[in-house]
Amino acid sequence: MTDGQLDRRSLWRKAVPVIAAVAVRLLLMAAALWRGGVDALIQTDTGSYLRPGTNLLLHGQFASGGLPEISRTPGYPLFLAVFSCAGPLAVALAQILLAAGSVYLVGRIARALFSGERVALAAMWIYAFEPLAAGYSVVLLSETLYVFLLLLGIERLIAFLSTNRLRLLAVSGLSLAAAAFVRPIGYYLPFALAIGLAVALRRSPSLRWKAPAVLLLCSLPWLVAWQVRNLLETGFSGFSSIQAQNLYYYNAGEITAQLQHRPLTQVQSDLGYDTAAVLLTRHPDAASWTRAQRLAFMRSDALSVIAANPYLFLRTHVYGMLRTAFNPGAAVLLDLFGTPVDSRTLNGELDVGPFRAAWQVVHNFPVQAAVMAVLALILFALYALALRGLLHRRLPAVFLGLLLGVAFYFLLLSGGAAGAARLRVPYMPIVCILAAAGLVRSVPDPHPAPHPVA
Repeated sequence: MTDGQLDRRSLWRKAVPVIAAVAVRLLLMAAALWRGGVDALIQTDTGSYLRPGTNLLLHGQFASGGLPEISRTPGYPLFLAVFSCAGPLAVALAQILLAAGSVYLVGRIARALFSGERVALAAMWIYAFEPLAAGYSVVLLSETLYVFLLLLGIERLIAFLSTNRLRLLAVSGLSLAAAAFVRPIGYYLPFALAIGLAVALRRSPSLRWKAPAVLLLCSLPWLVAWQVRNLLETGFSGFSSIQAQNLYYYNAGEITAQLQHRPLTQVQSDLGYDTAAVLLTRHPDAASWTRAQRLAFMRSDALSVIAANPYLFLRTHVYGMLRTAFNPGAAVLLDLFGTPVDSRTLNGELDVGPFRAAWQVVHNFPVQAAVMAVLALILFALYALALRGLLHRRLPAVFLGLLLGVAFYFLLLSGGAAGAARLRVPYMPIVCILAAAGLVRSVPDPHPAPHPVA
């Protein structure tokens, strides 16, 4: 076989899982459209992205309801607004192409970390069919765009660690900044990675400070610029108000619910989660507050509740992390097909506990329970293979620290009452890469390289 034939064969083997990922998502989208029409692709949060994105595209103002938008950041709203000009299907198709790009990047990352093509191809195949990634690539939410930018940043960072070429690190920083504009949860990641680089390169004086500086110089100015915009237009100096809102309504709200032995939903309603008028009833002075002052109050009040109950906060936060890590993630797929089940029961189990919620689903929705069981088996199989890959595939400490650090970053920030399977989406590519390493360890190579003749 000639070198050209080998190259074409290798290219085809890499292309097939990418094509399979597109085919799976197109079939999923077609089935959802057949069952529920275009509305099946639109989620509760879709409108909160589309409104400010449309205003930015048409009027140059990132605003909702006549006020500057500070909860959403402009990355996904602008993406959604641009492709929505051709209709919701165009958005879904664009996300499917991004998902294909993510499968390709998973292969590149796996190939850089593990010698040979077997782990890379296995990782691409696993991620192509990973249920959570497939489901969120079809619905009109920010996960798919975020994961693509995140993987691009990680892939360029790994390339830098292999070559010490600082321009690769610059691309990584830009990509990570863009990802933070899609989902604010990525705001702290460049800082964490910069610290990791300083530690990893401690024996390289010429790069120990230069590399973190390049990463931050290519990401930090964009983040600061958006905070300056928020400050000038609203007086709020943060990157996104979603952090203060989550602290107040979810973290502190869950602690209050535990102390009062009440459902979280009731406590959130009492705090004004459903309507801002409740805040004015509880705090009449709030009528004269600016948006920034209200957010500052919410943050301060939430931190006071947390500081007064540190053990309860830690317990509820860890429970939220476990819910994120081990929830099967059936809600997004079931919603696509219009199945009659409360997504809160599937995603959060916030009010009734996990075991009672599971029994309710089994008793009332046996088909949905079967879907959850299948997805749970897939998830636990991926975790088991990933653990095997960690134990039996020796990675350099810097790469191992990068993978586990990024995964733990997202898991740590997903804790508390807001924890749900959706927050697992950003680190599932890492799980799939490690699972591929474990799978390759378990399955003999059908085409081993010939031993050299003595």
